Amino acid sequence: MPPRGLEGTESGDGEKSFLLGKGSSSAEDGDQQETTSTTRCKSTTKVLLGCAAIIAIVGLLLFIIRPPLANGQPKGPYKIVEVQSGKDFFNYYDFYDGADSLGSAGYQTYVSRERADELGLIDFSLDPESGKESVYLETATGADGGFRESIRLEGKQRFDRGLFLLDVEHMPAGCGVWPAFWLTDESTWPDNGEIDILEGINSQSVAKTALHTSDQCSMYAHVPAYAMTGKFDSATGIPDTFTGKLNTFNRVEADNCWVMAPHQWANQGCIIVSKEQGTIGEPMNEVGGGVYALEWDPENGYIKSWVFKRNSIPENLQESMDTASSNDASVLPDPDTWPLPYAYFAIGDKSGCSADHFKNMRLVLNTAFCGAVAGNKFAADCPKEADKFNVDGDSVLTCNAFIDDEADRLTEAYWKIRGAYVYERELE
Repeated sequence: MPPRGLEGTESGDGEKSFLLGKGSSSAEDGDQQETTSTTRCKSTTKVLLGCAAIIAIVGLLLFIIRPPLANGQPKGPYKIVEVQSGKDFFNYYDFYDGADSLGSAGYQTYVSRERADELGLIDFSLDPESGKESVYLETATGADGGFRESIRLEGKQRFDRGLFLLDVEHMPAGCGVWPAFWLTDESTWPDNGEIDILEGINSQSVAKTALHTSDQCSMYAHVPAYAMTGKFDSATGIPDTFTGKLNTFNRVEADNCWVMAPHQWANQGCIIVSKEQGTIGEPMNEVGGGVYALEWDPENGYIKSWVFKRNSIPENLQESMDTASSNDASVLPDPDTWPLPYAYFAIGDKSGCSADHFKNMRLVLNTAFCGAVAGNKFAADCPKEADKFNVDGDSVLTCNAFIDDEADRLTEAYWKIRGAYVYERELE
């Protein structure tokens, strides 16, 4: 429909033309025609100016609500950055050589690449059907019979955003075992944050994603229920941060990411748990493992996490990994086509957690034993083993005693990884 003041007339061939104030062509109506045309032209000018003003206002509002990306910000589809698979897997990591941090206090010593090769902790296997080579990472009894010898890989590349995928066929599992695949900047921890993509603890059978930060980062009422399928964990089972007493009755949700949050156990952080059973540990291994995916997108204000068992991996996700491994990358991952994530953390301006809490982080893959988490939860998670190896009612020491005695039978404490993949959007 033409704007007011524009009229349509049909020509002989049926086409409609829009004329400004078309009047009579007769000479007798000349004065009336001139007056009518002038009036309509003025009316049309006002209408056009009004339309232009409205368009300008709408454009300004759109700019304010959704400003265009500034130079240097990501846009477009994800592009492959790292394909960590086969013998190339270790090209993306450094081996940390030394004791565990005081904060984790695990019952293991991490070894160099040379020592790992000497102990036979690294191996590869070729799948004849797919032609893909998997990586094995194992652990060994300590030289003095104490701390186990294990592997901790620390990524060479730093990230401020991205899509991170881990295709794992088998992960370390069982009582006293604490494997993890995570992002952190340990040099400034917790100021630049930590994101635990995969973290197994003792006999745990459901996947969890945890964030650990400095103060003023919480998820209070900022995560819409429809955005995820999981739920926040509770702050129970480990001594309270401030009282030191075992927190067995507190049902407060663990939705404060601050590592010293009141009424959460020390360094608990904010944790979202999958509602699907068998998504980590031994049950996951029994079905051939699966894929753990994390999308960290500060520009769009979220951190999302998925877990897919081997028989339920979305087609787009599987094809993107397959083509990346064959140096093709013709299929790119599109998380918007996947099912809802089990975890959704709101970050950025419209949340209770600034996106600046997470930056300059690198990937870490390790296998720990007992320590601050698996050790503290050992008695609760593995009551039969805790009764048998009880050391003065101390859960951590009891866990250590269990590892010492069962060292040669920790047959499930190994990784078999098909590949890890990192994607980023291109910068404008």
